[in-house]
Amino acid sequence: MPFGVASARFEQNATDGDVEVVFEVKGGDQGLTRLTISSPDGRTVVDFAAADPSTLGMRQFRFESPEPRDVAGLRAAYPEGVYSFSGATASGSRLQGTATLSHRLPATASFLRPAPGAEGVRVKGMTIAWSAVEGAVAYLLYVEQDDLGVEVTARLPRTARSFVVPDGFLGPGTEYTMGIGVVSGEGNVSYVEGSFTTAAGK
Repeated sequence: MPFGVASARFEQNATDGDVEVVFEVKGGDQGLTRLTISSPDGRTVVDFAAADPSTLGMRQFRFESPEPRDVAGLRAAYPEGVYSFSGATASGSRLQGTATLSHRLPATASFLRPAPGAEGVRVKGMTIAWSAVEGAVAYLLYVEQDDLGVEVTARLPRTARSFVVPDGFLGPGTEYTMGIGVVSGEGNVSYVEGSFTTAAGK
């Protein structure tokens, strides 16, 4: 049986200068009691086993590598090529899959408005706009405020150039982080981040 999802991708945060590898796995409707991911050179990079199959296993996984600034070192640890996925469900079904990891990262977008570091940003009808990137297949956008524990995320089509933050999400006189990711045809993502502060008392 095939996995519902079995993917491998390279991600960078160009603002922070770090990179990571992300594996995502979904076993379909049933939980997985075993999961193994092997690299193109035969090394095992993930080896999961449910301690007690009576717990029904885990249906979905997301594994993230450390985020070093040493891009060459991360590429050596996770070489390009086909990664093999194998697993077993709580009912005993076997699953197999593959995903190809590429190190090629897309170009980054640029924020047009608000400019990173902007202050006095309106709370209602606030629009984030960014530059187009040739070859992008989608854009990933987020606005978050860690102290408040709030976040808005969206996956947008390649034709999108702006996003209106829902009214009621932003509070007055508060600093928020915004990010825009460019998704390539290989599934890799390049993010840039910025911050803005909303106007007080509005």
